[in-house]
Amino acid sequence: MSSKFFRISVFAASIFIGACNGSETKTVTETDKMKSDSAMPAVSNEPAPTPSTIITTPLGMMIAKHRVTNFEKWKASYDAHDSLRRANGMHTYVIGRGAADPNMVLVSVTVDDMAKAKAFAKDPSLKLAMQKGGVTGTPMIDFFTVMFRDTGAIRTTLRSETVITVKDWTAWQTAFETGKQERMDNGIMIRAYGHDADNNNKVRIVAAITDSAKAMAYWKSDMLKAKMAASGVIGEPKRFLFNVVQRY
Repeated sequence: MSSKFFRISVFAASIFIGACNGSETKTVTETDKMKSDSAMPAVSNEPAPTPSTIITTPLGMMIAKHRVTNFEKWKASYDAHDSLRRANGMHTYVIGRGAADPNMVLVSVTVDDMAKAKAFAKDPSLKLAMQKGGVTGTPMIDFFTVMFRDTGAIRTTLRSETVITVKDWTAWQTAFETGKQERMDNGIMIRAYGHDADNNNKVRIVAAITDSAKAMAYWKSDMLKAKMAASGVIGEPKRFLFNVVQRY
């Protein structure tokens, strides 16, 4: 009988040990899972923030407009002198061709040093390079401090460059900012604006034209003329329409 009792005791002990081992194995597995889950990055259902395309850090630029006898010949010559511009701290930004006259070229470059850029603009080597490239007449060169840029992608290549004179830069800018939606409703999306590097009463505005018929009508409207007068604009705006042919 004692032998039978011993066998039963051993069997019971085996079941107890096995049960304990199974419980321990299950506990370790869940603990490891909890550790693994906590190590994983939290998943958020919130959409990623859209990066802003608006830049308000002042940027120095030089803008040149001139007529050429042959655009392709001029472009090849212009590209060949890129190292000369870079050596003077200038970097090509946009090249455009006149909407009415495609041989009227607009070149916009960013400048690292405004004083150096102004000296370069007067350098005889630049004048010679322009002549070799087929530039005719006297180029119009302006130095510009960009105070607002919208770098977002846009399909239309048609742009307007508007130059105006204002009584006070700050008052004009405040009034101008309130008209954003009205301009967009009339086919005009502002891409950049700022003032002359040496005179903040001379303002330059570059806009993308999404509906040329609406934009033309808006520019001629009495409503816009009244708004411009109220914001301190003096005289008539000078406007140049061009198509962007290359961005750098």
